[in-house]
Amino acid sequence: MRSILVIGIGAGNPDYLTAEAVAALQRADVFFIPDKGEEKAALKALRETILGRVVGDRARSVGYDVPPRRLGGADYGADIEAWRAAVEAVHRRLIGEALAEGETGAFLVWGDPAIYDGTLGILAGLKAGGLDIAIEAFPGISAPQALAARHGITLNGPGEAILFTTGRRLAAGWPEGIDNVVVMLDSGNTFASIEGTDGLDIYWGAYLGMAEEILIAGRLSEVRDEIVQRRAAARERHGWIMDTYLLRRRS
Repeated sequence: MRSILVIGIGAGNPDYLTAEAVAALQRADVFFIPDKGEEKAALKALRETILGRVVGDRARSVGYDVPPRRLGGADYGADIEAWRAAVEAVHRRLIGEALAEGETGAFLVWGDPAIYDGTLGILAGLKAGGLDIAIEAFPGISAPQALAARHGITLNGPGEAILFTTGRRLAAGWPEGIDNVVVMLDSGNTFASIEGTDGLDIYWGAYLGMAEEILIAGRLSEVRDEIVQRRAAARERHGWIMDTYLLRRRS
């Protein structure tokens, strides 16, 4: 049997690694490193930096190309399923070719494996399909956690609920009965198109924990244009952007 470790490596700062994640990295024989092209070379470099710091020269990494995902199709669910099937095929090949019987491989997941990441589900599908693997997961510091820490806030008030959602879902309307909404995977600046913003505050962050970090907070009606402009400029400068934000109704 082969073992697969799915390790959350935090939201961008190598210091976000937990002691448990460090121990897991030191157990692995092979590290699978995704390559998403030049525009996200920094993400690949960060994974390599983490391996150099924790594992050193003995790190044996195997790179792989991430299949492209169709965006803007008429059937979002079908597009996601097709993409996951393509990634599953890549993972099956990687494990079969690069990992010997009895060895341990590791996927280094940005943030936390439980939050908007498909690695665990894809590996579970492979195991259900007959691949003889044991799967272990290790949590990491997620972008929402880093966002709250960098702004020095909590994500909710006493006894209040928090909703974690995507920009695509938020675009359908503000969720009823919720005062605190954490938004991830928003490529379309959904916050800028929300109606009735006078009662909303926003805490926005990009490149959290990294040297390029940008933080903006305030009344949404007053800072949304600044966020849109600085987000566009940062994406142009770096070739990629990862950002997260909290929207909060003012009491």
